[in-house]
Formats: sequence, C-alpha cells, structure tokens
Amino acid sequence: MEKDRFLTLFLKHERELAAIARAALPDWNAVDDVLQEASLVMWRKIDQLQADDEFIPWARMVLRFEVLKYRRSCSRDRLLLDDDLVALIAIEAKDEPPEYVQEQRSAIRACLGKFSPEHQKLLLAPYTRDEAVKEMAEAAGKTANSLYKRLGRLRTKLHDCVQLQLGGVS
Repeated sequence: MEKDRFLTLFLKHERELAAIARAALPDWNAVDDVLQEASLVMWRKIDQLQADDEFIPWARMVLRFEVLKYRRSCSRDRLLLDDDLVALIAIEAKDEPPEYVQEQRSAIRACLGKFSPEHQKLLLAPYTRDEAVKEMAEAAGKTANSLYKRLGRLRTKLHDCVQLQLGGVS
C-alpha cells in the first residue's frame, strides 16, 4: 500500500522534481540518473513520510542529497555549478508554490510559441544536449560566439515576455 502511495505522489510531482534537478545539474542525462537514484531512496523510505502534503519538501530534500552526491562524483568537471549556488537554487525553488511553477511553465510555452521555429530551436538547444549551439553555428556557417550572442538577446526577449505574461515588471 505504501508503494502505491509513493508511485502516485512521485508521478504527480516528477516534472517538478526534474526541473529542480535540472537547475543544479549540467544536462538531462545527469537529471535522469539523479532522479532515478532519488526515486529509489524515496521508494525505500516512503514509510517515513507522515502526510501526502509533505511529499514535495521531503522529496526535495532527498533529491538535494542525491544531487550533491552526483556532484561530488563529478567534482573534476569544471562545468558544474558551485555547491553554494546549488544550495541557493534549492532554497529559492522551495519557496515557489506548485501553482506558480505551473503558471511559469504555461507562460514560457506561450512565449516560446511567439518565436520563429529557428529561434525556438536556438533557445532550446542548450537544454537538449551538449554542443548543440556549436553544431548549429557550424551548420549555418556562423561562429558559435555570434549564435551565443543571438541566444542572449532571445533569452532577454523570452524573459520579458514571460514577465509580462505573469503580470510582473522586470
């Protein structure tokens, strides 16, 4: 019965947990690995969870430890974020209610839809796989630096659009 409870709660919040892990890890492969390890820990320890509405804080704590464990195993990789920054991201993510996270996702989807397919591809490239922007630059006969500059401008436009969608001014 506890295992059914875990599956229900984990599947309900899996995307949110993956987003938290992605903020602290270098690529989606790492996110998958860490999320799998964290889910195994949660599976074994689900009986420690007192109430279902405490799942997210509990799962975030387990995930944070698994992220730190992964980062220690990859500590030679210079592309990883500083541990203090990871802790700060985790703290900030904890303060956002799930409804707001869903609103952010909806705003991002809506704003991405306003960009051309080429610009959407460029905006998403850094999150799909390593070296994607460099490969796009080579294919277009441009320098990677010029594409990164364009990416920066597009990210600013995306940010402004999302802020507008969420009713904020930034």
